Amino acid sequence: MRGQKTDIDFSEVSWGSLKSLWPYLLPFKGRVLLALLCLVGAKVASVGLPFVLKHIVDYLDSGGDLGAIVALPLGLLLAYGAVRLSNVLFGELRDTIFGRVTERAMRLIGLKVFRHLHSLDLDFHLNRRTGGLSRDIERGTNGISFLLRFMVFNIVPTLLEITMVIGILLWNYQVWFGVITGVAVLIYIGYSVVATEWRTRFVREVNTAESQSSTRAIDSLLNYETVKYFTNESYEAGHYDRELEQWETARRKNRLSLFALNGGQAFVISAAMTAAMILAASDVLNERITLGDFVLINAFMMQIFMPLNLLGFVYREMKGSLANIEKMFGLLDVEAKVRDCDKAAALQVERGEIVFEAASFGYSAERPILGEVSFSVPARHKVAIVGSSGAGKSTLLKLLFRFYDLDSGRILIDGQDISRVTQESLRRAIGVVPQDTVLFNTSIFENIRYGRIDASDDDVHEAIRLAHLDGFVQQLPQGVDTLVGERGLKLSGGEKQRVAIARTLLKRPPIIVFDEATSSLDSKSEQSILEAIAELSREQTSVVIAHRLSTVVDADNIIVLDRGRVVEQGSHRALLERRGTYAHLWQIQQQESG
Repeated sequence: MRGQKTDIDFSEVSWGSLKSLWPYLLPFKGRVLLALLCLVGAKVASVGLPFVLKHIVDYLDSGGDLGAIVALPLGLLLAYGAVRLSNVLFGELRDTIFGRVTERAMRLIGLKVFRHLHSLDLDFHLNRRTGGLSRDIERGTNGISFLLRFMVFNIVPTLLEITMVIGILLWNYQVWFGVITGVAVLIYIGYSVVATEWRTRFVREVNTAESQSSTRAIDSLLNYETVKYFTNESYEAGHYDRELEQWETARRKNRLSLFALNGGQAFVISAAMTAAMILAASDVLNERITLGDFVLINAFMMQIFMPLNLLGFVYREMKGSLANIEKMFGLLDVEAKVRDCDKAAALQVERGEIVFEAASFGYSAERPILGEVSFSVPARHKVAIVGSSGAGKSTLLKLLFRFYDLDSGRILIDGQDISRVTQESLRRAIGVVPQDTVLFNTSIFENIRYGRIDASDDDVHEAIRLAHLDGFVQQLPQGVDTLVGERGLKLSGGEKQRVAIARTLLKRPPIIVFDEATSSLDSKSEQSILEAIAELSREQTSVVIAHRLSTVVDADNIIVLDRGRVVEQGSHRALLERRGTYAHLWQIQQQESG
């Protein structure tokens, strides 16, 4: 199968994806360094706070001269306020400085993924699930923000602070204070890692169920008309409810596993603090340490375990963020099947001649579509391609536009093999009016201007006139500023096709392909559009893919496809005189119209 594999297995979330982020941080080395210096300053102030608090308590607890008792604690209290303010200010400066790094990284990566998705071939987009894909990108960019901010400014500084505090406790007090703290930290971290690894699958189940329910909802809403046509609102609601039921079950499992994790962490913290306080109280009673030391030890224990408690949350979220980031970067690993060759040159179109040489193609080995198709479209001629449904007419358009590459044979434009030129230059040279027109949810005017973004207002109005759309827009209260709705749902099929024709006319490419361009038009509108196409064909090469043969009787050449092969070609009159496949199709359609 030509389609890309989009279901990537992330059962093993690795920390290696962090390497993918470094290129986006390197341009901000100065900011990162300055933020790290602020981080160190905040932690030094944080570790100094309990010492100031200890001296305040010792002075208050001691007897002696009243002036000294008042003056010294006042100075220490002012110092305490200054140190605490420094801790907060350094933290705020750190977040402010590093904020731009995070936001720019999110922007650059998001833009890269967006560009990459547009560079992938048609098969990827035919097989994608838009709702799930959008959620993967959203969660991935949000995961980057969380990972950068919390790993750099929570995990690393917390571990640094723990190391400093354990060292102070071992140096100044009984070894058991350091042992209790160190063992508790190790047990806490070990339990958090093991429990988080265990419950990662529940987080993944929630994400999967969330993506599936989102995909289903968006898919149903995008096909609103189809749902209404078949009165399947209840079916869609039931299907969505089943997706939500899976999401609800996954969330419940996730919540219960979170309870087990949080409960275990709370037990370790409570046991460690209780043991340390009992030991400290005993030393105070035995006069081995002062009341200020008791307060210092209590402050250090709280100071360690409060961020350590957050560390458990951060680690859990980081695992989820890593999974989301890996999935988003996995999209960047998907390679397009249709790519420019190493020395691809820009297509140079002077005349607009198209030649198919023994072109063969199949969407899979088991599904051949075209077999050695050969024909030419002379410059500034109008050539029609007709045939029954499934004959391969629209596939020829996809191959010409290079949505797919041939299995064998060549397609030439002015003697240049389209597989040897850049896709951008090829697609700039070809205008397409598709059978199924999809419009952006903006005004009619802006939808037409999309054909050539830099076109002037006069050019857009001229395209509207050529597409015989001016009469329609004049009837609208807001004229060309009328919003078309999502995918153009506010317009009829014929109105959408005329907007598409105007958009392509504005592009003014040397080659235009009409893929059943008049299939949704009434007879009067169809005749007007056919006259416009005939006028354009005198200046540009036109390929008309048609089911209704009456729309192509004036073509310079009509190519008849049957089961992926050219069975006849010639003018309308010559093909009727031949009494072959074309004549048979013509007779059937004349009987149907009669």
